[in-house]
Amino acid sequence: MTSLDTSLLAPAPHGAGRYAPSPSGDLHLGNLRTAVLAWVLARRTERAFRLRMEDLDRVREGAEARQLKDLEELGLDWDGAVVHQSERREAYAAAIAQLQAAGAVYECYCTRREIQEAPRAPHAPPGAYPGTCRNLTEAERAAGRERMGQLQREPALRLRAEVTQWSVRDLWASEVTGSVDDLVLRRGDGVVAYNLAVVVDDAAAGVDQVVRGDDLLSSAPRQAHLAHLLGLPEPTYAHVPLALNTAGARLAKRDGAVTLRDRLAAGESAADVVERIGDSLGAPGCRSAADLLESWDPAGMSRRPWVVDLPA
Repeated sequence: MTSLDTSLLAPAPHGAGRYAPSPSGDLHLGNLRTAVLAWVLARRTERAFRLRMEDLDRVREGAEARQLKDLEELGLDWDGAVVHQSERREAYAAAIAQLQAAGAVYECYCTRREIQEAPRAPHAPPGAYPGTCRNLTEAERAAGRERMGQLQREPALRLRAEVTQWSVRDLWASEVTGSVDDLVLRRGDGVVAYNLAVVVDDAAAGVDQVVRGDDLLSSAPRQAHLAHLLGLPEPTYAHVPLALNTAGARLAKRDGAVTLRDRLAAGESAADVVERIGDSLGAPGCRSAADLLESWDPAGMSRRPWVVDLPA
C-alpha cells in the first residue's frame, strides 16, 4: 500500500482539475490512464474538470477530434469549452510583462549547445541554467542581440530567480522540495515556454489540482514558484507513474497497438481498455470510468511504472 497525503482528497467544490494533452497524435494507454486518473480525482473531490489542448508546438490535423472522442469513449466528461493555448498568447505576454516590471526577467543569448557545455555549480541539477547571461553589461547585451539577429532568432527570456528551491504538496510524494533555476519564459523562436504557459492557464481555469505523469514532478517546484511570483494560487499535485513498454522505455505509439483505436481494432471494447487501466491501478473489474470513480483506492496504487504488456 502507498502512503498518501489524504488532506489532498478533501472536497474542493470551488476548485478544478484538468487534463492537458498535446494534439500531436492519438493518445496511447499511458495517456488515457492519466486522463482517467485526473477525471476521477477531480470528480471525487467535487472539483470541476477542465480540458486544455497544449497546441503551441506540433499539431497534427484531426488529432484533437480523435483525442476528444477517445476520452468520451472511456466515459470522461468535462466542464466548459476546451481551451487552446494557441488562443492565449495575450495572457502569456501579460504575465511576462508583469515579471519584467518587477525586474524578474532577463534576455538570454545562449544556444542550446552552449548551455549544455557550460560549467555548472557543483550541486546544480542536470540541465540547470548556469546563469551565463544573468548579469551582462549593456555592451555585452547589445552584442548578444546582434548575434541573435545573425542567427535569425530572438533572445530567450529567462526568469531571474531569487530562490534556489521551492516546495510543493503531492498526493503520493507528500511534500517535495525541488530546485528552481533561471527557467525560460519565452523561447528564442518567440513561443512562450511550457512552464509559464501551464501556470497561467491553470490559474485562469481555477485549476488547483494538477494530475500528470511523474516525469514532471521535478518541474512542479519551478512552476509553483512562478505562480507565487505572479500572485497566483499554487496548486497541489498528484504525479502518477509512467507507462513503460516491456523493454522498460517510456510507452510510445511505435510500441504497437497501444491506442484506443488500436485496441478496438484488435477486438477489444472501450470497457476492456478501462478494465486494463483499472487493473494497473489496483482496481480490478472496473469497466467504466464511473466504476473507477466509485471503487479505486488511491492508497492501493503501485508507485512503480506500469509495464504495458499487450497480447500479440
